[in-house]
Amino acid sequence: IEGVNAVAFNPRIASGLGVIPRVVANGREIYVAKLTRAEAEARIDTWHRPYHSRLRALLDEAHAEFGAALLVDCHSMPHEALEGTVPAGAPRPEIVLGDRFGASCAPDVTDAIEAFLIAEGLRVARNAPFAGAYVAQAYGRPRRGVHVIQIEIDRALYMDETTLAQRPEFEAVCASLGRVVAHICELARGGTGALPLAAE
Repeated sequence: IEGVNAVAFNPRIASGLGVIPRVVANGREIYVAKLTRAEAEARIDTWHRPYHSRLRALLDEAHAEFGAALLVDCHSMPHEALEGTVPAGAPRPEIVLGDRFGASCAPDVTDAIEAFLIAEGLRVARNAPFAGAYVAQAYGRPRRGVHVIQIEIDRALYMDETTLAQRPEFEAVCASLGRVVAHICELARGGTGALPLAAE
């Protein structure tokens, strides 16, 4: 962004991964030129602030009604993001759960979601290389009954990342993740081990 010294901010911003990302996987630039400050501020006012205002309201409503809330923050990750995360020859995780090392989601909830994914035959890692970004940090308060789990899904499971074409496994992956979502919803409703309430 023109006129912004990214290095003066935190490392995430300096690396190009702030509110308005400058790069994608492996540091590839998104834009051919810097955004103007006015354009950046317009994006924040038009999209970022209203989105987070509504998200906060939904979490508050759920917490007020049920005594707990669970936010699932799903992302697709490029397959190359996993390079170097496991020893050579070892299978790479297909799913990375981020709970900020227990700071954004109670361990029992993360354990349950991990078990749902493993039951579908998926290889799961926790917090490496993605521990949970802004949403997990900003909203996850498990001691108060607000749980945020970030789920990163390897794109290579369902698409050719070069051509963007669906892989033959696409429908099976959709069905598998649909079952996981159903289990998570049951967990949130208290059907398979109640969602931990506030510790207060």
